[in-house]
Amino acid sequence: MGFFDFLKGPDINEGVAAYSGTPGAVLLDVRTEEEYRSGHIPGSVLLPLQSLNRVDTVAAGKQTPLFVYCHSGARALQAASYLKHQGYSSVTNIGGIIRYRGKVVISS
Repeated sequence: MGFFDFLKGPDINEGVAAYSGTPGAVLLDVRTEEEYRSGHIPGSVLLPLQSLNRVDTVAAGKQTPLFVYCHSGARALQAASYLKHQGYSSVTNIGGIIRYRGKVVISS
């Protein structure tokens, strides 16, 4: 590992693969509705950062595996910290969609 590798943050592509292989997992997009409509990862659920207090509407319980992403990774980091503080035991920050190489869904 190089000196600056810690600056790169999580690899969203690896995170999406981990999400796909985790039964019962929820993929949370914590961006704004406008950002979500402009392109999101298939299967993701929009729950903007400012609405995280409603996470219980998308997670079956505190043990539900949650994989969180945003645009660059900063909001996902905040969301993951908040969710862990709220008692969610399996929260993974997978970073920012700007590094995602897979298919995205565009909504109107």
